[in-house]
Amino acid sequence: MNLYPKILILSTALVCFISACHAVPQQGNTTEQQNTETSVLQYSSPQVPASVMFCGKEIDLTRFDRHERLDRELLAFAYMHSTSMQTIKRANRYFPIVEPILKEHGIPDDFKYLMAIESSCNPLARSHAGASGLWQFMQTTGREYGLEVNKNVDERYHVEKSTVAACKYIKAAYKKYNDWVAVAAAYNGGQARIVGQMQKQQIDETLDLHLVEETARYVYRIIAAKIMFSNPTAFGFRLRASDLYMQVPYKEVTVTTGIADLAAWSKKQGTTYALLKNLNPWLRDNFLQNVSGKKYVLRIPLAEKMHYTDGAITVHDKRWIVE
Repeated sequence: MNLYPKILILSTALVCFISACHAVPQQGNTTEQQNTETSVLQYSSPQVPASVMFCGKEIDLTRFDRHERLDRELLAFAYMHSTSMQTIKRANRYFPIVEPILKEHGIPDDFKYLMAIESSCNPLARSHAGASGLWQFMQTTGREYGLEVNKNVDERYHVEKSTVAACKYIKAAYKKYNDWVAVAAAYNGGQARIVGQMQKQQIDETLDLHLVEETARYVYRIIAAKIMFSNPTAFGFRLRASDLYMQVPYKEVTVTTGIADLAAWSKKQGTTYALLKNLNPWLRDNFLQNVSGKKYVLRIPLAEKMHYTDGAITVHDKRWIVE
C-alpha cells in the first residue's frame, strides 16, 4: 500500500556506494585512517530494545526472529536518511492534527506511526496501486468509510477527513480482533487474510504468523517508526527546530456553490492557485463542481504568517530536535 520497497532498494544501493568510497586506507596514512574510522562510526546499528510498548501492550523482542525482524526495520530507517528525516519534519505539521482525532475516536496514539510508514507523512502520497493520501486508502475503501472520491474532489487527500475514515476502519477491525497488533497487521494484509491465517496456522499471536514479506514486516516497521520518532539522534539525525516544517496558519472560507475557475477565485481571496492547492490537496482539478450544493470548507493561508521567520515554528515534540 506504499512506496517503501523501491525506496529501500535505492537507499541500500546508496549505502553500499558510500561504504565503498570509505575503503580502508594504506598503512602509514594516519590522518586518512582516522577520518575513515570516524566515517565508519557514522554507520553504526541502532540498538534493538528487549521490549517495546505498542498500544498499551508490551511486546517481547528478545526472541531471535523478532529481534532480527525489528533490527532490519531499524536499519532501514537509519539509512533511508532523507526519507526518514523528511518524515519527521512533516510530522511536525501533521501529528498535531492527527493525534486529537485518534484520541476522539478511541484509537491508540501509536497508530499515527502506521500513518507515518504508509505515506511518510505526505498527504499527496500515491502508490502504484492507486492508494492515496496520508492513510493510503484505495478508492473503494475510501468511499466505504465516508470519503468523497471522484476526479474533481478526492477526500483521501483531506488530512482530517481521511484520518476520521481511518479511525472508522481501525475501529471496525478492532471489533473483529480485539487486539491492536492484529488490527495493525490487517491494515496492510487485509482483515480476511489475517483471520484466515490465524485459523490456518493455529496461533493466537499475530507476530507469530508466517505471512508474505510485506505484511510480515509491517508491524515491525510501525514499531521501528515509533522508536525512531522517540529518539532521532540515536539514528544519527540531528534536527534543529528551524528544520521542522511549520504549521501554516490559515483562514477558512465555506462555499455551497461550484467554483468555475479556482485560479481566479484564489486571487480574489488574496492567495495563489498553487497555495490553495497546497492547503487543499483534495481539490483535484482547476474548478470545483458542486451541483448538489454541498458545503465545502477551503483553507486560505494567512499571507502575513506563512514565512519561515523567527518564532514561526512550534516544535510539536522536543525529542525530535537538538537544542
